Amino acid sequence: MKILVAGGNSQLAKEIKYIIDKGSSSLGDIDSRIIKGEVISLSREELDITDLNMVKEVINNIKPDVIINCAAYTNVDGCESDFKGAFKANALGPRNLAIAAKEANSKLLHISTDYVFDGKGTSPYKEYNRINPKSIYGKTKALGDDYVREFCDKYFIVRTSWLYGRFGKNFVYTISNLGDMNDSIKVVNDQLGNPTNCEDLAYNILKLIVTEEYGIYHCTGEGICSWYDFAVEIIKLKGCNCKVEPCTTKEYPRPAKRPTYSALDNLMLECTIGNTMRYWKDALKDFFQSQINDKKEV
Repeated sequence: MKILVAGGNSQLAKEIKYIIDKGSSSLGDIDSRIIKGEVISLSREELDITDLNMVKEVINNIKPDVIINCAAYTNVDGCESDFKGAFKANALGPRNLAIAAKEANSKLLHISTDYVFDGKGTSPYKEYNRINPKSIYGKTKALGDDYVREFCDKYFIVRTSWLYGRFGKNFVYTISNLGDMNDSIKVVNDQLGNPTNCEDLAYNILKLIVTEEYGIYHCTGEGICSWYDFAVEIIKLKGCNCKVEPCTTKEYPRPAKRPTYSALDNLMLECTIGNTMRYWKDALKDFFQSQINDKKEV
């Protein structure tokens, strides 16, 4: 099996490559078809998904069995002031990959987001719930999802949220660093969602791509919490002597509107390949333990 990963410098792309090279994850072994195959992970310079001609040329030359799209404009506030950049990366990019994937008869797995929902829900959103994005980031991602469905026959659209992992910048590293440097920090307590360990997401992605269970998926950590709850658990596991205080979104206004409630239900996973996403506290604890083990191995 030949796998092409777009957005190779992202934390998810690096996690996918990491567990493939290792041959297993904390959740289980990787399918032998993937281990014995070839993974080509390309940076933006090597594969600019906003350039249709380049996308077609690269995919035609590689002829992958599967394309995993980890490329996106993920700076939510930056999208508000750079609409054209967000549109090209989050909408046109997936369209281009979908067009090229169909021509090459490749499967396409595309990463989407909880931001396609408006945040007015009171129970976890299922895959069939109506989307209603409020931010430029959410709107451009939603259009990218539409293009994938329109131009590609063999697709997996995987919505995730609150992602953190061993590579790159994320909320866990940010809070850990703030906890080391401060006696107290404030974190919003009125936005609810699902923290997701990159390793869990990567493992389930690799389970999906060897199937023909096409469609829209939610793939997030189990359990719901606020950013404040998430931060409290991070500080506890890190062992920092730092107090976490709750605050409201209004106290820290941002350019882009955040969903007040964006918890997702992994219904499609459960009904197809099985839902192996861990409870968010368990996955976070394992993440900190893996950091300790990684340092011991260096």
